Amino acid sequence: MALPKQIVRGLFHWTALHPEIRVRVSSYYLARERVLIDPLLPSPGGLKWLERHGPPEHILLTNRLHFRHSAKLVAAFGCTVWCHRSGLYELDPELKARPFAAGDALPGGARAFEVGVLCPDESALLLPSVRAVAVADGVIRDGNGPLTFVSDEYLVDVPSQAEPVKRGLKAAYRRLAEEEFEHLLMAHGNPWLRDGWATLRAWAKGKIEGR
Repeated sequence: MALPKQIVRGLFHWTALHPEIRVRVSSYYLARERVLIDPLLPSPGGLKWLERHGPPEHILLTNRLHFRHSAKLVAAFGCTVWCHRSGLYELDPELKARPFAAGDALPGGARAFEVGVLCPDESALLLPSVRAVAVADGVIRDGNGPLTFVSDEYLVDVPSQAEPVKRGLKAAYRRLAEEEFEHLLMAHGNPWLRDGWATLRAWAKGKIEGR
């Protein structure tokens, strides 16, 4: 059982196997702020661990598809779910998710940053209390590998649209790299600690893969 591990003071990370896409995905918990990000519970002891370390009060989603175990957490702890307003249609109305937009202040001192491109609700979450930023699906890594895109078949429906989408994503991440942070928290792949800002900035300025 892979229980959460503290990676930065007050910030916990863990991975769990996503039941639908069958790959391991990352989730995070800001313990002092009682804020979960894109939570997929580690089983079987995830709820008990969170109860001992909180319990959590809020769930922030980097995009609508990362609601994961939000319903279980709402049922267990009464958490409030936050999702970009353009992605609310995907969520069960019983979650009573609250909307946010780019620039909004969120629980735990977080701030929403617009990425878009892949979908209107694709967001990054700036987390000043731990000098980190959490990203969704626009940039990923395989375990501890380099930053990259998801494969073209998942990135776009039409192969000829892949390069414009990649250029748009890199432009968005260049804007994100103008913000101040150290750690890059991936939804897919392990977090990039300490030099996450420099790594994202260099990747976003680089050439598109395959060109």
